[in-house]
Amino acid sequence: MKRDKEKVSTKELGIVDGMIDWVRVVDKNNMVLYANKKMREDLGEEVVGKKCYDLLCREERCDFCISNTTLSDGSIMRKQSRFNDKTYMIVSSPMYDDDGEIIGSVEVFRDITNEVLLAEEINEKNKKMSADINFAKNMQKRMLPPKGMYNGVNIDYLYESSETLSGDFFDVFEIDEDNTGIYICDVVGHGVTASLLTIFVRQSLRTIAKGDLSINRIMKELHKTFLSLNLDYDKYFSLFFGIYNKVSRKLEFVNAGHNSIPILINNNKEIKMLKAKGYPIANIFDDVSYDISRVNLKVGDKLLFYTDGITENTNGDGVQFGLENIINIIRSQGEILEKIKQSLEAFSKTQKDDYAVLLAEIL
Repeated sequence: MKRDKEKVSTKELGIVDGMIDWVRVVDKNNMVLYANKKMREDLGEEVVGKKCYDLLCREERCDFCISNTTLSDGSIMRKQSRFNDKTYMIVSSPMYDDDGEIIGSVEVFRDITNEVLLAEEINEKNKKMSADINFAKNMQKRMLPPKGMYNGVNIDYLYESSETLSGDFFDVFEIDEDNTGIYICDVVGHGVTASLLTIFVRQSLRTIAKGDLSINRIMKELHKTFLSLNLDYDKYFSLFFGIYNKVSRKLEFVNAGHNSIPILINNNKEIKMLKAKGYPIANIFDDVSYDISRVNLKVGDKLLFYTDGITENTNGDGVQFGLENIINIIRSQGEILEKIKQSLEAFSKTQKDDYAVLLAEIL
């Protein structure tokens, strides 16, 4: 409710005859004292002298009569109403006599039918788009690898998105009976575009790596396939990709620009960062080649893969969660993933970025 201290006097009514909105004045008995030219022409009948609700095809005053409130205390009131298949925004303002007494309510009817129809159309499209996005969200989650055993590796994970769809993703898949592919990626941006690229990475890597143990060849083919999409330069992703052999218990890996370095945790909770250099997958490079790193693993060793949505999570004071917090959690007692989740929830009440954490244990 708003109160306007300016007065609408009887002398000023003449200027409203040229308005394209309907304008009328109603007294305290709900009688129409005045109607402008536009209202008279559109209704095609005598307006003055009739009850205000008669002109709206009603038998009595509206349940919510804004003019009644205006006449009572001088408030400027607004409401939306339908009449003759049209929708109007009605605004009532007090009209004063020369002594400052309220003698009527000036009602302005603005036709907002097109705006309402457009809003309804947009709302319907938004509902459909939301339904489509929710479907895509469910599909994206279903494409995550099931938790459990993979060729001598047991996996568990956390997966959260800041929006309905995420740009972070990981996968674990069988290359052959002895070798397992494992990766984590972070697509630039969020939303639909980023999520589509995570699906591209998943499907491409599973297809390219099937039966092929050459990491560099796999990465070159992935890069070539990405270039064929002909995307803009601002579309790219980082990737840490490794192949684990259950017989030799050796992990070969490359890092394509993934700045969240995976962590190797041995039985004594000693930590080793799996560092490697390499460029992200982007169309600014015509060709790529990566240094292959190797590490020997033992039963009970754990590999922690994560994205920068963890380390760059920022609290209300502008402080980032950081790698140090992850390392402290690893060295403490308790289940690693559960403690990471609890720590993040306590650290920041609002999750602003996608994040993914994958824990792989050698069996």
